[in-house]
This record gives sequence, structure tokens and C-alpha cells, in this order.
Amino acid sequence: MNKDQAKGVGEKAKGKVNEAAGKVTGNPARELKGDLQQEAGQTRKDIGDIKETAKDTAKRHQ
Repeated sequence: MNKDQAKGVGEKAKGKVNEAAGKVTGNPARELKGDLQQEAGQTRKDIGDIKETAKDTAKRHQ
């Protein structure tokens, strides 16, 4: 797991917490912030996945 994957998973987790807190407190802005954090986290994780795949492919073709 590379740092982009780890940070992406962490950001998704923070987003879920913010989304849940927004729902519980009736705060739509915080809920939206959580949704956006989850999307950003997923994107960062996807980038990390692509990097990891590229690294693995390069190792196999050496």
C-alpha cells in the first residue's frame, strides 16, 4: 500500500464521520462536506491503486 492509498482511505473515513455527524445534528453543510471528503478520498485511493499497478507491471517486465 502506498501513501496515496493510505491517505485516501483515511480521507474516506473522515468523510463518513462528517456525513454521519451532519445527519445526526441536522447540519446539511457538514453532511455535504463528508460526502465531498469521501469522493476526494476515493479519488486519491484510485490514484494510489493506479500507481501500485504501474509499479507491479514495471517489476514484471524487467
